[in-house]
Amino acid sequence: MTPSLSAIRPCLEGAIPGIVATCDLQGTPNVSYVSQVHYVDADQVALSFQFFNKTRHNMLQNPQMTAYVMDPVTTARYRLALLYLRTETEGPLFQAMKAKLAGIASHTGMTDVFELKGADVCRVLQVEPVPGEVAAAPTLAHSGRNWLSVLRALSESIARQSDLAALFDETLSALAQAAGVTHSMLLMADAHRQTLYTVATRGYADSGVGSEIPLGAGVIGVAAQYRVPIRITHYAAEYGYGQALRAACASDAQLETAIPFPGLPQPHSQLALPVLQGGDLLAVLYVESEQAAGFSYDDEDALMLLARLLADAITRLQWQQESAEKESPPFTPLHPLQGQPVVVRYYASNHSIFLDEDYLIKGVAGAILWRLLTIYHAEQRLEFSNRELRLDAQLRLPEVDDNLEARLILLRRRLAEKTGALALVRTGRGRFRLQLNRPLQLEGLP
Repeated sequence: MTPSLSAIRPCLEGAIPGIVATCDLQGTPNVSYVSQVHYVDADQVALSFQFFNKTRHNMLQNPQMTAYVMDPVTTARYRLALLYLRTETEGPLFQAMKAKLAGIASHTGMTDVFELKGADVCRVLQVEPVPGEVAAAPTLAHSGRNWLSVLRALSESIARQSDLAALFDETLSALAQAAGVTHSMLLMADAHRQTLYTVATRGYADSGVGSEIPLGAGVIGVAAQYRVPIRITHYAAEYGYGQALRAACASDAQLETAIPFPGLPQPHSQLALPVLQGGDLLAVLYVESEQAAGFSYDDEDALMLLARLLADAITRLQWQQESAEKESPPFTPLHPLQGQPVVVRYYASNHSIFLDEDYLIKGVAGAILWRLLTIYHAEQRLEFSNRELRLDAQLRLPEVDDNLEARLILLRRRLAEKTGALALVRTGRGRFRLQLNRPLQLEGLP
């Protein structure tokens, strides 16, 4: 029986280069290696275009060709009859192949040699098995995952959550318990600043909550920018977040306010999945492993479904949050505070906040905290609502997709990690209290 293209997806990982045979108009054949024969869908593959060579010259003259691919684990081999359709030099497919090629290049020590110029998309006319001995497939880390059962457990967990903070934490926790994915994080999108900020992590010594990555930087940023899953099965320095974060910071001053990413120093498998509602990017779900080939095509497909469930849950909880918000209660009298005052320094240029000499947060979350503290200083008020923050002209939050609740979660977690002097305490849906345990000294700077 002729196998389907989907059935031979392990051959299309790029772990073993493919071989492509072409023929010019005079009938002269040419055979050469190609770094990637990339799975596009059930009927198409894309060949990595890296060099202006005879193969490409022939392909543009005569679009019919044959590719030879091999399963890197079982050594099963197949011939693919291909018909060249087009070349893409930008967009989701190109970026996904570029990311995978970076992993291949790093793994083979050819980072400076491999450069993707385009993705040559071809229709697969036939898949033909090549006779030969085939080894038994060994058990891999992801082989025992029953994704149907895992997704059932995850969907039930997601449906039970009544607020965003619990949704973030319980999803990552259930992913670890049900699927054995021990290192994961969730990053929310800031469309205005074109960045992602970390709101929840699991499996790391330091949470890294509040760390940021720009769209387009690293595996996470590329998945966010192009709204496609990015999966790398080998360690690739080009797509590490430490390098991406440093490259995004133009000065030492920016690095001082850059919260370190919590990820593995050298992940050998990475998978970043955009969380989309329609065409809008809400977040990115990121998982990683110290094991090479730690995530398969099946894992990618299943986790994309999880990302879809997350998108629905985030949208539902944000809508419930906004519909339930009420005006803030009257101010709460404050008893005199004891102890050494905490110096809160606010820099208006980037809304960064330092507690004494320690960096806390910047951006929208920093602006929100400073506004709460200035209201407290002027009115001695501790009770607040999300609604009044949305209507506060001084904050100038975006009218659409302000992600206010996610930013408050981020701020609440950063305060819990960095200080015992003050905290944000949730008092109900759309309401919270500023809890002060020591006196504050506010210093606003340009």
